[in-house]
Amino acid sequence: MVRRDRVDGVEYARRVNAAADLVEAGVPIAAAAHTMASRYGVSVRQARRYVEQAMATGRIQVPETSVVFTVKLPGSLAGQVRAHARERDATISAVVARALAEFLDRDGPEGRAGR
Repeated sequence: MVRRDRVDGVEYARRVNAAADLVEAGVPIAAAAHTMASRYGVSVRQARRYVEQAMATGRIQVPETSVVFTVKLPGSLAGQVRAHARERDATISAVVARALAEFLDRDGPEGRAGR
């Protein structure tokens, strides 16, 4: 059997939600797993994991797709970001996304209106 790469968060959420649709429609677990396996080209075992996740949590939110956004930073700041991410066992993208989201939330729409 050939092992495929893992699906990303968006595809995982879509598959769990498809399994949730089957569960909500009253399809038995075994039948739902076979349907999912056929639909997505995965093993019945993997498909059953999607069904079990759907049964445990119901539908899950599909994460927003990430885009590449290149910026230039001073070297010292980039080093601080890398170190911060490493200390927290996080990705640089996750650290920067969180920092920017917090900054924009704090600035608020009224702070941007006059710009």
